[in-house]
Order: sequence, then structure tokens, then C-alpha cells
Amino acid sequence: MSIDAARLKASIPFFREVEAEALNVFIPMMGERTYKKGAVIFFEGDEGEDVFFIRSGAVQIYTFDGTKKVILALLRDGDYFGEMAMMKPGARRSASAEAAQLTKVYTMKRNAFERLVMDYPRIALYVLDDSMERLRKANQQIYDLTFLNVRTRIMKRLLRLAQENGTETPEGLLIGIKVTHQQMAEMVGAVRETVTKVFAELQDEGLIVIRKKMILLPNPDLLLRRLEEN
Repeated sequence: MSIDAARLKASIPFFREVEAEALNVFIPMMGERTYKKGAVIFFEGDEGEDVFFIRSGAVQIYTFDGTKKVILALLRDGDYFGEMAMMKPGARRSASAEAAQLTKVYTMKRNAFERLVMDYPRIALYVLDDSMERLRKANQQIYDLTFLNVRTRIMKRLLRLAQENGTETPEGLLIGIKVTHQQMAEMVGAVRETVTKVFAELQDEGLIVIRKKMILLPNPDLLLRRLEEN
């Protein structure tokens, strides 16, 4: 295994506070893994001994509401996950993680993670800020599932995906993750058939375009205005 410190700092924001020379001390403590699409990385309730950094691909973080799967987050290149179980020995995973496509990750064991945080306390603040933002999004998702209709929830999730993973193109804002109707249903707490119906409506209204299973927002501002009108 050969992990380049400069490339690691450039591709994984988590490591940007660490000097390349110091990072070389931790690289031998890291591993690399590859997961096929659909492979479970860990289950909710598992003991957590590794934190994961996405080198390439996409990972969905999910839980179950009774028997219904609920996707909490879609993570991409440069993101990290599994850090919550690193907060104290014996902590269990608070959600499950699954590769949404072919995904390569770097891994770091608890002892190396703890040493890194002790040597670079600013990383702890970075993790805290990230955790607070994820909590805010989780609270917003709970509110949406409780009070908003399915069409509104889908429109909000499309705008959020575009904000987090969007790429500007001459035709509009392209969401950089392939999202199936089933995945969207699991994000917004609906059934796939309802998502299919709403997607068709949004396409007829010119608010979204589907290209090679990718979602394009031709006019995000118009979608936002329609959302505010609901």
C-alpha cells in the first residue's frame, strides 16, 4: 500500500490541518478497502473500531424506521464517516453504511484516530462542527417527514443534493450522484411509486431533466420558488 500524504491532504479535507511530514507518521497506520455497489460497510449496532474516509465513490448512511429503510445521508469523495463510534471505547454504530456505487476508502483504527486528535486538537473542532451540521440536517429531516407532503419533501431533497453535489453546466445544475427512485423514496419516507409519479410531474413542469439516470435542475431558482409556494 502506498498512500501519498500530499494527495491525501488535497482529497480529504479532514487531513488539511495536518502537516504532510506529520501525516507520514499516520499513513502506515491506515488501510485501504474497496466495496462493490450494495456492499454493507457496517451495520447499526456494530462495535466501531474504524473511521472511514472516502477516496472515491459514494456511501449511503441509513437506519430503519420499523421495517422501512430511511437514508440519512449520501456521502461522496472526500467525506468521512464512522467517527461517532470513535468518541468512546465500546460505542456502537448509530446507523448503517452501504456503498452506493463502487467505492474505495481509507480506514484508520481507533488508536491512530485518538492519537491524531490529541496531536492536532483543531481536528476535534472540525469533527464537532461537522457533527453539529449533521445533527441539524437530521433534525430538519425529522421535521420534513412529520409535517411536509411527499412532493415538497422531494423538491427539498433535490435542492439539498444539488447544493451538496451539484456541478454547474450550460444546461443547469447537475446532481453528481445517480439517485434511483427507490433511493429517493428512502430519503423522503415515501414509496417508490409515489416518487416516480412526482418525478414525472416535475419533468412535465420543466423543473427537472433526467439524463443517463442523472438529475439535472435546469433552473434551481425556479424550483426553489415553486417549493416556497407549496
